[in-house]
Amino acid sequence: MHLLGKDKQKQASDLENCLSTVKIIECSTYDFCLFKSKSWHEFIKAQETKQKDADRRLEVKKEEAVWELFTSECTYFLDNLLVLKMIFMNTLKYLQSNEFLLDVDLWRLFTNLEELNKMSLSFVSNFFEIVKEHVNNSESSMDFIFILKKYFQGDLCQTHQIYCLNYSSAVFYLENLRQREDFGIYLKWCEQNKLCKRLHLPELLVAPLHRLTRYPLLLNNIWKKCTDEREKGFIWSVKEEVEKSIWDLEGKVKWLDNFQKFRQLHEVIIWPQVWDRDKRFFVPECLKQSLRENISENILSSTNRLLHEGRLTLAESTRLLDVYLFLFDDFLLITKIKRNKKKHGASDTSSIPACPSLTLELQLLVREGGFCTVLDQPIPLDRLFLRNVDPLHVTVFSLRNAFLIQHENRYGQCIAVFLLQAQTETAKKMWMSQIETAISNSTKQHETKKRTIFCFPDESSGI
Repeated sequence: MHLLGKDKQKQASDLENCLSTVKIIECSTYDFCLFKSKSWHEFIKAQETKQKDADRRLEVKKEEAVWELFTSECTYFLDNLLVLKMIFMNTLKYLQSNEFLLDVDLWRLFTNLEELNKMSLSFVSNFFEIVKEHVNNSESSMDFIFILKKYFQGDLCQTHQIYCLNYSSAVFYLENLRQREDFGIYLKWCEQNKLCKRLHLPELLVAPLHRLTRYPLLLNNIWKKCTDEREKGFIWSVKEEVEKSIWDLEGKVKWLDNFQKFRQLHEVIIWPQVWDRDKRFFVPECLKQSLRENISENILSSTNRLLHEGRLTLAESTRLLDVYLFLFDDFLLITKIKRNKKKHGASDTSSIPACPSLTLELQLLVREGGFCTVLDQPIPLDRLFLRNVDPLHVTVFSLRNAFLIQHENRYGQCIAVFLLQAQTETAKKMWMSQIETAISNSTKQHETKKRTIFCFPDESSGI
């Protein structure tokens, strides 16, 4: 047994030495990567062209919507697909060429990732050329219709469909591989690369699923900003084709219903920017775009499990506030209910059929064009402390069916407290039971991962 342990140790050492010789090719060579976080006006300024006339404000709105499709595709390609290919897949190929992890099946793990990369790169490269031509020639209109026709009526959706159909088996295969010591060394090395931005392989693998279901929302936004009826008709038909491509997957993959539910949650839940949430944080307009991130895409994922949800009342110092809570398997989200209003710049949610997996209350909210605004940062379950409010306090402070949620940072400091009231005592007990169970399960999972030598322990990113 002692000799066997030495052999394993030598093999692990050889694998780590091989990984130390891997060379990651620089990903910032594409000319469009400088603009993925820039607004349309910042891009125009960078090209040193004249601003559009005031009479063309509607045209500029359409251009901004088209630019959002382009920049979001840039982010998808550079931060997800390219990272998967350059860091994970190419490193695995390199190891296999050096006779490590030879039994790991590249196709089972990454499916048609190479094809997705080529398709997305071609999309953004061609799109960028058209945008530059339009900006440099103020007399010409932006011929983005050609790009939409070429890709959305071509292989873009079909390529994503192939990936989506194999996603479930890829995740299952990955979970089995993670139990292996040699694969754990490879995975740890890859996930430590700065280009991963602290994302793990499962979070990157789900990106094409996110992207496919986001296309109709982006196309719908362009459609709303178009004034030309011919353009509107074409964009609407393209959007319907993409939606049909998504619904064609129904019944073929077990995650689709859950995925559609999370797609709708992306529309219903609004994440205010930090300067909107707290007036102490002043950020000049010129810096806001560089700080702006699509937080919900990074946090809300169909790989999360929604355990419990519902409406409660939050007791503030001067009023009672209607709130809606979402309990996931790794964090709790507290949102404020806003009725009969629409998210600025978002798709018209009232025109989107409510997903049947949503609660009746959320379905009604969607139909009314309402939404839920996040009150504070998500509360990781390993930072959440639950307190019951005893009957004495109920009498003195006129609280009914109340309990307390406390959010602590990693230094043990309390950074937020929420005093919540349920409609009935039974509902209160249900909420407390669900939260306690979720915390317990999360703690067990955390401890299990800590005992695994080559796996990262889950660490909450928020303080």
